[in-house]
Amino acid sequence: MNSEAGEIAHAFVDARQSWKPISNYPGSPPVDLASAYSIQDKAISIWNRPIGGWKVGKINVPASDSLGANRLIGPVFEDAIQRENNEGNVFRIFEGGFAAVEAEFMLRLDPKDAALPRDRDEAMDWVDEVCIGIEVASSPYAKINQDGPCVTVSDHGNNAGLLIGKRVDRTVWDTLDDVDISLDIDGREVGKATTSTMLDGPFGAVCFLLRNLAQRGIKPQAGWWISSGAITGVHEIAAGAIALARFKDIGEIATRVETDPTRLR
Repeated sequence: MNSEAGEIAHAFVDARQSWKPISNYPGSPPVDLASAYSIQDKAISIWNRPIGGWKVGKINVPASDSLGANRLIGPVFEDAIQRENNEGNVFRIFEGGFAAVEAEFMLRLDPKDAALPRDRDEAMDWVDEVCIGIEVASSPYAKINQDGPCVTVSDHGNNAGLLIGKRVDRTVWDTLDDVDISLDIDGREVGKATTSTMLDGPFGAVCFLLRNLAQRGIKPQAGWWISSGAITGVHEIAAGAIALARFKDIGEIATRVETDPTRLR
């Protein structure tokens, strides 16, 4: 860990703790994933905040070719994970920063005392529950997405929370790719797709996550939620807007986002 990586990590943690935006990247942006994850690891250590799961995102070509990975991950803190409730779920996003929502499957980790899964079929044994959900992606740095995957990794993977919804029956796990999924923001459909567009799918995301954690010396914990990647795309959202994700024949789930902390209930 070089001193600048530590300074970058401190800058992002400070901004996230104070909910203040960052107008410019706080240092020299990392140009490779090893450097980016070293910043992320330092930020996690600064927080000393329990992790409740991890988000997994896709790295598109040509960046995936140059970086040697087609996915990235970031920590999701325990207190940023909500279960769907009847009163309505609300997440805070950064005013002046970046904010988006993504329809995703959420998979709960059940680690085994065995070799890591080699493919998505083996990965099913490392999961004990699958739910529908929404990832709220938000960062104090407004240009996080346009500056590329390494910058995204360096700021907590651009995560602000997960919403966990209805449980998906185990009999459906083999056919998740057949589930039509759509996302609306304030009543307007902004995306529609299936997980067949997501590399090797949600369970492939589990394989990637476990390998990444192993390389970083992080032991997987039972009960961690894995947000398996945007299905219908990454859709920017503004304060006060409501996102609704529909999973055909399974259910739907919705959340509102706000920048004003007094409007979180």
